Amino acid sequence: MIHLPPITQRIIAVVELTLRTVPALTAVLLAWFCVIDGEVLVASGQSPNVVLIVADDLNCSIEPYRDETAKTPHLLRLAQRGLVFNRAYCQQAVCNPSRSSFLTGLRPETVGVDDLRKSFRKTADSGQSLVTLPQFFKKQGYFCQNIGKIFHNMGDTQDRRSWSIDEVLHQGTHAADTLHHTRPNQFRAPSVTKSPVSESFNVPDEYYRDGQIANLAASMLKERPSSGQPFFLAVGFWRPHLPFVAPKKYWQRYTASEMLLPFGISQYRGIPSIALHESRELRSYGNLRQQGKLSPSQIQHLRHGYYASISFLDAQVGKILDVIENSHHANNTIVIFLSDHGFHLGERGLWGKTTNFELDARVPLIISDPGSPASHGRTTNSLCELVDLYPTLVHRCGFGQEMPAQLQGKDLSPLLEDPTVVMKTKAFTQHQHPFYAPREKWEVIGFSVRTDEWRYTEWVSLASNKIVARELYHHANDLNEFVNVVENHPEVAAIHSLELAQQFPLLKQH
Repeated sequence: MIHLPPITQRIIAVVELTLRTVPALTAVLLAWFCVIDGEVLVASGQSPNVVLIVADDLNCSIEPYRDETAKTPHLLRLAQRGLVFNRAYCQQAVCNPSRSSFLTGLRPETVGVDDLRKSFRKTADSGQSLVTLPQFFKKQGYFCQNIGKIFHNMGDTQDRRSWSIDEVLHQGTHAADTLHHTRPNQFRAPSVTKSPVSESFNVPDEYYRDGQIANLAASMLKERPSSGQPFFLAVGFWRPHLPFVAPKKYWQRYTASEMLLPFGISQYRGIPSIALHESRELRSYGNLRQQGKLSPSQIQHLRHGYYASISFLDAQVGKILDVIENSHHANNTIVIFLSDHGFHLGERGLWGKTTNFELDARVPLIISDPGSPASHGRTTNSLCELVDLYPTLVHRCGFGQEMPAQLQGKDLSPLLEDPTVVMKTKAFTQHQHPFYAPREKWEVIGFSVRTDEWRYTEWVSLASNKIVARELYHHANDLNEFVNVVENHPEVAAIHSLELAQQFPLLKQH
């Protein structure tokens, strides 16, 4: 049975009553009313709902990934009812390029978004005809809603055509999500202009955007009927992105003294300077711009704040899972959790993202599909990329025949049936340097490929178009990428160099 909006049902009832003697015409009218504003209405019971939950700047230091510090019981709960992808990778480790990539199913060089302000509608060759992931589901008749940061929050990067109703809690700066800004009379930090780097006030979750986002998402899920129009709900949380702000109760789950100090740059060997950066993002908060090297206690405090933010995020995810699991949506809703990229917490002396290292490129990814019980509570070591999300959801929801031809990812559905299969042998990430600079001041672009055992990166000068640095890390025995062994394994580097050249046009001439 096709479920139509009430007004459409009433119109059809009148038409049927007056045209019973002309069944052919009635059939034509029924077919016409099954298309509203160019969007096909799906049949009830055939297509699952989708809840896409996106974290911001979350690396893989969370419980499903065997972290010994993070306290994330709700993400662990989701992992127990889904498949954890141990080796998922973003295509560029910064918000707007990564989100523009996986939400369009196109790689950064194709969609044309490589900074924080570009809009894929303007940069992509097919910008006007490009169909985003939520827009695809909208065209299939889904009710599509965005609560929070899904597309990027800066510049002209919102996308109303992807959603059935207006986006909410999706814009603004991260600094503006502090009580320093929202409640200055109560919480103004002295001598701080942009924002303090952390906050730990004894306040309810709803004092911050993520608490509001979780409540709105939970309300939406409670209000959606058990049958009729399926929905695609995108929930974009702002944490654990800087500044590290969370209600005090989440800070109290940890102590600063238990935070391990990261390995500094002196512990690493052979890393080219061009692969590093000045941690400009962190230095823009509080009074850190004027400070020199961070003290051990400052580092522990910042790491404490990051973990508190993760637990705050986890609690908001839990509110959404509670509603789903205790509702009529439980057996017909695919839940996806991911982060747009990873994050450095002082490793190599770096704070933030914008590198090609594993810690920034690798991302958490969990897919919980009630229709794939064989994957529940399991993990997969198969390589995958965030660009694979679009075709995977299209296939899981039964729209494989309508799969957009331009998608550059791969359907990961076989992994949901058998997590031991190998879907990909390579994952690609790229980044320009220095990132936080005008385009005319970019010096190099780094292209990186992750295979089963290795990560190989080439840095190409934009001025000379020559390779100026190379990195090779043997993940079979160097998970943290301590030693660049490119000089020790020229044959391995040559093979991976060819793989990069096949993927990236800029490298084909080398």
